[in-house]
Amino acid sequence: MASRSQSVNTPVAVVPRHVAIVMDGNGRWAKKRHLPRVAGHKQGVDALRRTVRACLERNVQVLTVFAFSSENWNRPQEEVSGLMELLVLALSREVPKLNKNGVRLHFPGDSTGLSPRLLQGLEKAQQTTAANDRMVLNVCFNYGGRWDIAQAARKLVEQGREVTEAALCETTALAHVGDPDLLIRTGGEMRISNFLLWQCAYTELFFTSCLWPDFDAGELDRAFADFAGRERRFGQTSEQVTQAPPAAVGRTHA
Repeated sequence: MASRSQSVNTPVAVVPRHVAIVMDGNGRWAKKRHLPRVAGHKQGVDALRRTVRACLERNVQVLTVFAFSSENWNRPQEEVSGLMELLVLALSREVPKLNKNGVRLHFPGDSTGLSPRLLQGLEKAQQTTAANDRMVLNVCFNYGGRWDIAQAARKLVEQGREVTEAALCETTALAHVGDPDLLIRTGGEMRISNFLLWQCAYTELFFTSCLWPDFDAGELDRAFADFAGRERRFGQTSEQVTQAPPAAVGRTHA
C-alpha cells in the first residue's frame, strides 16, 4: 500500500477538469503539535504549493481553494491579522513561481475590509498572470457562497436585467470558469460551509479526515480515484447516461 506521502501507483483514469478544495484543519494540526494556529496556516501554504504542483502534473485545468471565508473575520484578531500577513508574504514568494508555470490567478471575494496593501498585492498578482493558460487558480478570499449569490443578483438589478439562472451564472464571482467537478474537504468535517453554493449544484463531494497541512499528491489521487468511480447523471437515468453522456449542467467552461 502506498504511504500517505506517495501518489497511488495506478494512474487515475478520469481527472476532474475543475477541482475545488475546502482547506480545513490548519488550526487542529498546530494544536496537536502545541504550536500557535498561525503555524498551521504556514504549513497550509506548503500544502497548497504541493497541491498546485500535483494538479499541474495531472492536467487539472481549474483549481479553486477556500482561503478565507466571510465568516473567518469572527476568529481571534491575532489569527486574522496573521492570515492577512501570510497572504501578503505568500503573494510575494509564490506569484513568480506560479507565473513561470503558466498559472493564472484570480481572487474571488468581497474586497470590502481588505487593506490597501493587500488589495494592491492581489491586483498585481492577477495582472502579472493574466496571460497564462495552463491552469486557473482561484484563491477565494473573504468569500462566501451566499454573498456571491447576493452580489450577483444585486448587479443584475442595478443593470436593469432580469434575475434568471443564466444571468446569475454570468455574474457570480466565478463566472470565468465552469462549475467544479469535484469538491474536496479536508479535516474530517462533512459540510461545504458556505463555499460555492451556487456552483456546486452537481459537484461530486469527497471528504477526508486528513488535515490540510498533511494533504499531498497521494491524498489528491485518492480523491480522484473515488471521483473516477462516480456516475454523474445530471438528473438523467443510468440508462440515458450509458447511451449518451449528459451535458454538464451550468455554465460552459471558459
